[in-house]
Amino acid sequence: MIRSVIWTVIFCIAAAILQSTVLYNIAIFNVVPDLALCVLVFSAYVNGTMTGQVSGFFSGLFYDFLSVAPLGMNCLIRTITGALAGIFKGQFFLDFFFMPVILCTLATILKILITFILYLIVGTSIPNPFANFTTFLIEMGLNALSAPVLFLLLKNFKPILIGRG
Repeated sequence: MIRSVIWTVIFCIAAAILQSTVLYNIAIFNVVPDLALCVLVFSAYVNGTMTGQVSGFFSGLFYDFLSVAPLGMNCLIRTITGALAGIFKGQFFLDFFFMPVILCTLATILKILITFILYLIVGTSIPNPFANFTTFLIEMGLNALSAPVLFLLLKNFKPILIGRG
């Protein structure tokens, strides 16, 4: 498990750096796909809840330092997302198109809902995620479009991303 967590966090960090540098130059209305979230969903789906939530916590901690979000916000979002994606381990056949699209779309919706709940609790220190609903829809669509390609790419790294048991 430790090896898969370490490699998942490394892949999430690489995806976060890629999406904040390279993909930002080709953004649609300043929105890029959340590749790190999709990497986390893949790893949690193939490894289970424990790997998903531990990987989500550490990748979220890095993402908190990379973004301007309040410290701990991305940790919470990605820990919950990793845990919930890990619940589906072994429940469905992971095909090359439909399951990645469904899983990443649901993860994006969950991310927005958790952000909205935090907005209701904390207030103005977190921006309202539904203030610009178009941005949410674009991010959800980009995540859904990039998910099959990303999952196919990540399947090539199964020996290091999948833990024993």
